Amino acid sequence: MTKNQGKIEKLISELCPEGVELKKFGEVCEIADNKRRPVASGLRVAGKTPYYGANNIQDYVEGFTHEGDFVLIAEDGSASLENYSIQFATGRFWANNHVHVVRGFDKLNNRFLFHYLRSIKFIPFLTGGTRAKLTKAKMLEIKIPIPPLAVQEEIVKTLNSFTELEAELEAELEARKNQYEHYRSVLLTFGGETQWIALGAIGRRNHGTNITASKMADLQTENAPIRIFAAGKTVADVPFGSIPEEDVIDEASIIVKSRGYIGFEYYDKPFSHKNELWSYTIQDENVNQKFVYYYLLTQVEKFQRKAKACSVKLPQLSVGDTDNFKVPVPSLAEQERIVMILDKFDALVNDISVGLPAELTARRSQYEYYRGKLLTFNEYAH
Repeated sequence: MTKNQGKIEKLISELCPEGVELKKFGEVCEIADNKRRPVASGLRVAGKTPYYGANNIQDYVEGFTHEGDFVLIAEDGSASLENYSIQFATGRFWANNHVHVVRGFDKLNNRFLFHYLRSIKFIPFLTGGTRAKLTKAKMLEIKIPIPPLAVQEEIVKTLNSFTELEAELEAELEARKNQYEHYRSVLLTFGGETQWIALGAIGRRNHGTNITASKMADLQTENAPIRIFAAGKTVADVPFGSIPEEDVIDEASIIVKSRGYIGFEYYDKPFSHKNELWSYTIQDENVNQKFVYYYLLTQVEKFQRKAKACSVKLPQLSVGDTDNFKVPVPSLAEQERIVMILDKFDALVNDISVGLPAELTARRSQYEYYRGKLLTFNEYAH
């Protein structure tokens, strides 16, 4: 038993010996959805007011729809259904129609409500298919435990200490990412004196494997040795023998995310990808593959514009767009020097086992642990 947990139990036994009440959402929460107003990005007037969508602040605008302390619950479009999007807004803000805007009545601390909603599973309350939705009717089915305000405030004090530290780490990590991108851009800017060679001339273009998304899901096996890449961030780890042997690429390569989400990924373990994607394995001994990958990352926006120009509905690159794209080829020693510097930056901001990402992951786990301990009222509920 933690010190905090013991203190909470003592407060509960002293202040509500008959148990903690479970109340229907509508009995303890004000729902302020009627003030929400979506505004298309092209029609927003730039300002200082945060404009909230389902998962985050999407923009800063003039005017506001709400003022005060509120909890924002994704109505639809949550980035994760398992860790459903719950945000806390304070002061003046603008809410679009993809978030429910709620706050507790007098006996419910808003920060307590925020932490409690982050602890529950929303999937049983969601409706719809590809874009799951939390309707107002379903939201009203959620029950909220209402311990005395003194208990709520003690819990909030403990959990806020974790979320405040998490916010500080997130801000520091964001600053490091911006620093990394700046140095990457500086290090990978070259003039006319540098040799430039088409990507298709220095790399072998690999085909993928003929596989569907549903088949990938069926084959997915935790810790399996072959990773299959699809569009966006979709991957599946599968055993050897799951796909034709000739479709497995066992050399470090650069994967081209060519449809929908446009980007590049470096991978140095056995892999394949859906056959509408492609990848490059650099074969020129004077070219460092990681160097090419880092350079391509600086060109993502250029490729995204090209892909959108070809198809607005589903941005898409052609093989020629990358085969014919020229990359700088300074001396191999210079390439290796740049890769060494950028590898360190990349680990600092992206490697979850070291540096800030590792510390942030640890703090999130700690918060979730204490949240689970402090917000479990089953044995006290009545």
